Amino acid sequence: MKLFNREIQSELAKIAETAGFLWQRNWAEANGGNISVNLTRFADSKILEMPSQQSEVALAEEVQAIAGNIFYVTGTGKRMRDVARSPLEFGAIIRVTGDGKKYEIISEKAVKPTSELPSHLSIHNFLKTRNTGYNVVLHTHPTELIALTHCPPFLDSRYLSKMLWSMIPETRVLIPKGLGVVPYVLTGTAELAHATLKALEKYDVIMWEKHGCLAVGEDMLHCFDLIDTLSKSARIYLDARTAGFEPQGLSDEQLDELARAFGLPVDSD
Repeated sequence: MKLFNREIQSELAKIAETAGFLWQRNWAEANGGNISVNLTRFADSKILEMPSQQSEVALAEEVQAIAGNIFYVTGTGKRMRDVARSPLEFGAIIRVTGDGKKYEIISEKAVKPTSELPSHLSIHNFLKTRNTGYNVVLHTHPTELIALTHCPPFLDSRYLSKMLWSMIPETRVLIPKGLGVVPYVLTGTAELAHATLKALEKYDVIMWEKHGCLAVGEDMLHCFDLIDTLSKSARIYLDARTAGFEPQGLSDEQLDELARAFGLPVDSD
């Protein structure tokens, strides 16, 4: 870490902290989940010009909007509990080439990035094109939220979002766009990446059916908070059902009152 400036070391510390939270929540079984963070805004000329540690690797799709950008990515087959101990031993800092067609590893230990790197870079390219200001992509496996996607009614994004909003006020306030759902697609495929990009046109947090959750945002810990809050709502719902009753939830009027109080769009349907 001594090779990197204070700002990047701070981001690596956030990554380590979040990876630890994911493991503690039992959302990161074995090597489940992955993280990527755009570090370009913190990169000085020394970092931008660091030599490659291996040959350039071609990307299946060009990512012109993030050409030349610097990213931290977790390593393929690496466990979050290990990333929590040492982000650079179990992840890599990479640079997208100037033509947006390849990437290269520039961190000293040449750890191979997650197999889902092409999807992550496609998402970062989308976020940059849309001028969202988002720098983080976090994918993890929150148990209660995944459980809900095994129930057909909850595969409807609007239905699922409204139920989760109604369990606790914070969910309505912190996740005003709701939770999107992408129908099951084989992991690691271009089809899943494209379906994810479509969902991100409307949502900042999405569920991959029977697989996991993906959040985008400005900050690593904020992305974790979004998923954590949604998971809390899912747990309240499932605990109530386990106790033998259907939770009443906040009414439409109460949800709209929250929206007005916090300056959020009021659900018109």
